[in-house]
Amino acid sequence: MKNRRHTFLEKELILILDFGGQYNQLIARRVRECHVYAEVHPYTLSMEKIKEMNPKGIIFTGGPNSVYDGESARYGVEIFRLGIPILGICYGAQLMAYLLDGAVKTAPVSEYGKTEVLLDNSSALFDDVSEKTIAWMSHTDYIFKEPEGFKVTGSTPVCPVAAMEDADRKLYAVQFHPEVLHTKEGKKMLSNFIYKICECEGTWKMDSFVKTTILDLKEKIGDGKVLCALSGGVDSSVAAVLLSEAIGEQLTCVFVDHGLLRKDEGDQVEAVFGPDGPYKLNFVRVNAQERFYRKLKGVTEPEEKRKIIGEEFIRVFEDEAKKIGKVDFLVQGTIYPDVIESGLGKSATIKSHHNVGGLPDYVDFKEIVEPLRMLFKDEVRAAGRELGIPEHLVNRQPFPGPGLGVRIIGEVTAKKVRIVQDADAIYREEVDKAGCSKNLGQYFAALTNMRSVGVMGDERTYDYAIALRAVLTSDFMTAESAEIPWEVLNKVTNRIVNEVKGVNRVLYDCTGKPPATIEFE
Repeated sequence: MKNRRHTFLEKELILILDFGGQYNQLIARRVRECHVYAEVHPYTLSMEKIKEMNPKGIIFTGGPNSVYDGESARYGVEIFRLGIPILGICYGAQLMAYLLDGAVKTAPVSEYGKTEVLLDNSSALFDDVSEKTIAWMSHTDYIFKEPEGFKVTGSTPVCPVAAMEDADRKLYAVQFHPEVLHTKEGKKMLSNFIYKICECEGTWKMDSFVKTTILDLKEKIGDGKVLCALSGGVDSSVAAVLLSEAIGEQLTCVFVDHGLLRKDEGDQVEAVFGPDGPYKLNFVRVNAQERFYRKLKGVTEPEEKRKIIGEEFIRVFEDEAKKIGKVDFLVQGTIYPDVIESGLGKSATIKSHHNVGGLPDYVDFKEIVEPLRMLFKDEVRAAGRELGIPEHLVNRQPFPGPGLGVRIIGEVTAKKVRIVQDADAIYREEVDKAGCSKNLGQYFAALTNMRSVGVMGDERTYDYAIALRAVLTSDFMTAESAEIPWEVLNKVTNRIVNEVKGVNRVLYDCTGKPPATIEFE
């Protein structure tokens, strides 16, 4: 069955070679929107492995370096002899030019932001794309001269080779970023590459994924016992139902209330997945609040907090596994953004997710199973719908595994948890009541480590500041700050400072991702 799964994935694979670009995950997401499977791998991936993977196409990502620097990320020129279509984006375009004996130089004028590009519509890459279109530029180097055999297919007033191609060898390059939403017709360009150039059929769909994954899990687990780390969030809920479909009674779902959940959330999770809920799972709730608070006492550094929470989760699961009997597998709801942000190959580690980079070196399970590891958030939701999970659960607000531990800046204490729980509950209640939540990707309150002077009841106060966050996002790889109506923010502020003891100031976070992350730590 393992081979059946790999056949399904490898039949149509677009391989994304990461040269350190900030949008590498986004490229994969856009390819998958076209119903073709894509994976991100470091540029150090061997030629033998590429041949083994047998991709239908390859995309070179952007990157922060100059291709002519001796230490810059490169690949061997032999990749162009594989006969596989290649699309170079930004740094990837410059790398293609450089390796094939074109010329790359520092641009006389750098280009950043939305730029009008003149395109050659006779190119298969730009079929049905406007002759003049808006694209997102971000470069200080440029292709000064295209390699022999290449044709220039795009330009701007200051970038004479904004796009180029050698159609006979199926090599294409663009200086701009088609994967970002700011490039008006970028999705069409990527679709052209995938379907017209790579000749894909579009078989990556969630119904196929669900059926194949269930079969794969049955084969992998056999008659083994499985413990599923169930948080009640979208990812772990979908993972639990997937496993339940595959192995039934062999699965035990353990819900750890680590004292870092949203207000009343522990009871809500138990109501859905517990013995009186609709799923009839083997459900165990562990109240471990004091255990986690003791481990976090005095800890202020974000990565250390994540790692402590990640390790303590594992230790709780190990303890519960001993009560169940011999448990072979631990199941986690890890998804692709968790993997990439925790460091993939030579990519930068943005933050260690508690279930990826936060795992301890030793884990007392035969194997960790992560059935959603290669899915983006909206793909997880689609898989949930295929499994018949109700819409209110599928669209539940995302919540990080470390919980409020990464929404409390500095040391975590029971008092701080109470403050942020109460403030967050007020914020979510008022946003929902005002009808603002429908299009928001995520919204929550966090507790800053800032204390400031205030006046309440004619008396001086010296209390904490709460930060409110709301973002618009489809994939959680990039996000924009949402414009919550002022009257809603005003009402939330008044309620928080009046109802939540220990808070005298409320701030609103206007930062997007990047440069910020969605969570505070």
